[in-house]
Amino acid sequence: MSLLLEGKRAFISGGTRGIGAALCEVFAREGADVAFNYHTRDDLAEKTSQAVAAHGRRAQAYKISVTDRLGLKKMTRELVEVWGGIDILVNNAAINRGDNFATTTDRAWDEVINTNVNSLFAVTKPIYKQMIRRRAGSILNITSIGAIRALPTSVHYATSKAAVIGFTKCLSREAATFGVKVNAIAAGIFNTDLAQELPERLLQMHDFWAASGRKGEPAELAEVAAFMVSDRNSFMNGEVIIVDGGAVT
Repeated sequence: MSLLLEGKRAFISGGTRGIGAALCEVFAREGADVAFNYHTRDDLAEKTSQAVAAHGRRAQAYKISVTDRLGLKKMTRELVEVWGGIDILVNNAAINRGDNFATTTDRAWDEVINTNVNSLFAVTKPIYKQMIRRRAGSILNITSIGAIRALPTSVHYATSKAAVIGFTKCLSREAATFGVKVNAIAAGIFNTDLAQELPERLLQMHDFWAASGRKGEPAELAEVAAFMVSDRNSFMNGEVIIVDGGAVT
């Protein structure tokens, strides 16, 4: 059987840590060339690039913010020129801040909303436009169970992740006209830097109540994602799939 993503060209936002790094490696293992962006850590970007190259696939790293609209347009043009197109987009980059709503500052609110919501427009639009010209493509957005369930996470984070669901649902209708699929994964609690922003009491309760009895590993989510953006997933559109280890809340 051929690889899930053989010959595909993917862009993953936030590809140097946690789930993003796992997505890059699993997609490369499944046959995709992988481009990704990052913000600060050159050493982690090099590590991700090496992981992609180890599977015999092309890697391209861009040190650019997910809110830099002009920079992302230029990046997309460059990738299309070099690779001939982008088949897969994963909107993964996100931040959280351990705030109570009553004490959330204007700066913290704007930072989370800009990174988690405004990036959806900045990253997706230029890539989506070349997808619809080619009448093919798959977009996967990473949201959170915090957008669906009343968890003790930060209000600005939950709000931003709920926006990801609305973005997914609405864009999927428009995109289907052009042969482009748009789906989402609502992630539970995984062993990532973002999980460290959660209260310790919640983490302990999660491990007790989750059917799996533990937090997820980033590669476990990446395995699901690889199928969701593949051609074998031919009849799913506008869906939000929960991957949370059977958590009960």
